[in-house]
Amino acid sequence: MKKIVKWVSVFLVLFLIISIAGCIRSPFRKPVKKPEIPAKISRGPGKEPQLTVYLVDEKKNKKMNIEEYVTGVIAGEMKNYWPVEALAAQAIVARTYVLYFIESKGGSKYGGADISTDFKEAQAWNPDNINDRIKRAVEMTRGKVAVYNGKFINAWFHSHSGGLTATAKEGLAFEEAEPPYIKIVKSPDGGVGPESSWSASFIAEEFRSRIKQKLGKDFGEIRSISVGKRGPSGRAVTLRINGTEIAAPDVRIALDPMRMRSTLLSSLRLENGKVIIEGKGFGHGVGMAQWGAKIMAERGKSPDEIVKYYFKDVEIVNLWD
Repeated sequence: MKKIVKWVSVFLVLFLIISIAGCIRSPFRKPVKKPEIPAKISRGPGKEPQLTVYLVDEKKNKKMNIEEYVTGVIAGEMKNYWPVEALAAQAIVARTYVLYFIESKGGSKYGGADISTDFKEAQAWNPDNINDRIKRAVEMTRGKVAVYNGKFINAWFHSHSGGLTATAKEGLAFEEAEPPYIKIVKSPDGGVGPESSWSASFIAEEFRSRIKQKLGKDFGEIRSISVGKRGPSGRAVTLRINGTEIAAPDVRIALDPMRMRSTLLSSLRLENGKVIIEGKGFGHGVGMAQWGAKIMAERGKSPDEIVKYYFKDVEIVNLWD
């Protein structure tokens, strides 16, 4: 009996030592480094930045706080009736996107603007779709951004991954080094939703002329076409046209990304004078999948958990209240 009491006492002492040590160490944990807000839009540490946004439809610049801009982006990029947690994850990504954009590019191609509502340049923007759900999503993540090693990430996102996200090099023909926070993950949107699979056809001459016009390459009469190389996620990295390879993401943009919806191709063939393309997902496949975020939110995941799932080793920090 005395031995049992002795060992219980030893165990309790060790438990107390470990607990106290943990309490002592925790205040000295290295804090997450926060990036500085780009100087041209900063109104001081801890204060919400203000943007000059070029409104494409109105053809004019407008001053607005960044949260107002982000609210319009969420309304343009996601269905306003989707789960609040998915909308909030999009808010974190969209907020990070604009700060990275300004930091890396200096501003919009439209004179005097920091960013625009031109979705080809940046993000979609549709204030007409703003509702209370979107306002709540933005407010609950106010000032939150995703960072890696104290720097804003290039917060790519897309509509539907087809079940598997992509590296930047395969999905976007990214020419720089692969960002360390971009990873391939299984996304729960595989086989789910109207964008899970698609098909498109182009008259061969139309296919040829679009590539010639947009990319400046003329392959002549299309006699053969197939997938050349595939990347780690299975997406087409190159297409082989008449025996010559060309970057698949570039072809997608040239053809029309609303028709050739992704490079996650299941079939590519020449048939009866037409180029027939079949594939899965919608978008470049890099970063956060919006449909995947929706499903994760429905399964109880938080906005932070969703973002951290799609971007490797990132931290979510708050830059203003």
